[in-house]
Amino acid sequence: MKIRTRLLTAAAAFGVLLAGQAQAHGIWFAQRATQTALIYGVGADDLDTVKRLPLIQSAAGYDANLQPVETELFAAGPLLLAVSDEQPPLLTAVMDNGIWSKTADGKWHKKGKDEVPDAIIAEHTMKYAVHVRGKLNQPLTTLPNQTLQVLPVGDKMPEMMGDKMKLQVLFEGKPVKGVEVKRDFVNDPDQKPQKTDKNGMVTIKVRNQGLNVIAAIFKGPADDPVKVNSVEHLATLSFVLEHLPE
Repeated sequence: MKIRTRLLTAAAAFGVLLAGQAQAHGIWFAQRATQTALIYGVGADDLDTVKRLPLIQSAAGYDANLQPVETELFAAGPLLLAVSDEQPPLLTAVMDNGIWSKTADGKWHKKGKDEVPDAIIAEHTMKYAVHVRGKLNQPLTTLPNQTLQVLPVGDKMPEMMGDKMKLQVLFEGKPVKGVEVKRDFVNDPDQKPQKTDKNGMVTIKVRNQGLNVIAAIFKGPADDPVKVNSVEHLATLSFVLEHLPE
C-alpha cells in the first residue's frame, strides 16, 4: 500500500505530539463520512492519525481470496483514508509507536530508560490492525507484518450482536497463552479483559450490532534491553455487523 503525504509536513506535525498518549492506544479502521479511515485512539478518543503518518510502517488491502490489491493511504484533513479502485474487503496496517518510559508521577516520556533514570517501566510500543469490511472466500489466516494477530476461528464471521465468536491470538505466527483480549476496545476500553488459553484461544460474545473492535495486548521480550523492559504489541480485529433495513 502506498502512503501519500500530500497536505502534510510530516516531521513538523509529528513534533507537536504530546507525551502520555502511547500506551493504551491502538489503531483500527472505521467508516468516516462513507469512507474507510485508519483511526488512532482508545475508547471515544479519535486522535489525529495524519500527524502520526511517520509512524506507520506498512498498510495493505486484500481481495476476497486474500491476494494483495492496489490500495493507498491518503491524508485528507485530519483523516487518513484507505483508497482503492478495488474496494478490498480486507485492510491491514502496522504502526511503530516508538519507545516510551513512565515515571512514578504517572507521566510518559518518549525516551528509553537509558535517558529516563527514574523510569519505573519502559516499552517499545507496536500497533497492528486487521479490518474485515466485506465477504471473504476463505477463512482469514496470518497476514504479512502482523506480528500479533487476532484470528476468527472458523469460516464464518458473526452476524448478530450476542453471537459467540471464537478467536485465536498468534504471536509471530504461533498461538500464545495469557494474552489479554478486550471484546470492545471502543465502547468499553476499561473492561476486564479475557485471557487466551494455552492454544491462544478465547471465546467472546459480540458486543455491537455495528462496529466491533476487538483488541489483544501482549508484552513480548525487549528488542533493546538497554532502552526498554519489553515490547508491547496491541493488535485489533475490527468488523461491522449490519443493522436492520430502514
